Amino acid sequence: MADLITLDDPDDPRLRDYTGLTDVELRRRREPAEGLFIAEGEKVIRRAKDAGYEMRSMLLSAKWVDVMRDVIDEAPAPVYAVSPELAERVTGYHVHRGALASMQRKPLPTAGELLQSARRAAVAEPAGDHTGMGAVPPSGLRERAGRRRIAIFEDIVDHANLGAAFRNAAAPGVDAVFLTPRCADPLYRRAVKVSMGAVFAVPYARFESWPRDADAVRQHGFVLAALCLSGSSIPLDELADRRYEKLALMLGTEGEGLSAGALRAADEHVRIPMDAGVDSLNVAAASAVAFYATRPTSD
Repeated sequence: MADLITLDDPDDPRLRDYTGLTDVELRRRREPAEGLFIAEGEKVIRRAKDAGYEMRSMLLSAKWVDVMRDVIDEAPAPVYAVSPELAERVTGYHVHRGALASMQRKPLPTAGELLQSARRAAVAEPAGDHTGMGAVPPSGLRERAGRRRIAIFEDIVDHANLGAAFRNAAAPGVDAVFLTPRCADPLYRRAVKVSMGAVFAVPYARFESWPRDADAVRQHGFVLAALCLSGSSIPLDELADRRYEKLALMLGTEGEGLSAGALRAADEHVRIPMDAGVDSLNVAAASAVAFYATRPTSD
């Protein structure tokens, strides 16, 4: 059981993990280097804990102490109680969710290791949680064992889009996500927050050399399908009807889409048919459509 420690000095060194959370460039460099990430809000903190991430510390305003009492009782790390005003001075913004936790990162698998397994982790959904991020029973994984889907995100640098795309991957059961070297950090606070903890539910790895790593994906039996607007693209429904046993869905960066190298590496070019003069969707919205349309079914 953790001790509840009341702090009133914004310069207290024990609060260092929480300083300058609005300084994106600083946090992007500092957090991976120090092996930490920040979970914000009750549900995200619980999901990080349930996914096996080790807590370094927790920062709470007074009204959240009772809500988080069970987590406090189980926490092996210090829990700091602060006023909302102090939390804002330390973090740089108004922490309206009232609860932050500094969590220890886990070592990432290599892309090769994840291609071998590509199995989705289960994160339990607490009672009364209706966000749609429930657990995936082991039987569901076995039933899907014959058909596997992975996602490849190329150079998605917006944390909100990346978090939303992870949530979209988790909901219809994508087995794993692969990131190109320039992709944003899925464990950055905003990405975790937007994903509602889905970044803990889908295994992911980062390629070292893209698009050359597409060859490794193909060698593991995956058909690479690029979401794009090329003239040779097929409708998404046609791709879904082909029911590939192993399918890798490739989505590109905001605005420009997939690079020329990624398009050359793909086996299929796929488009989402649209009306009303709309030529494309935001990458997060497109991922939701593509992941749902290609979900494995029992029929």
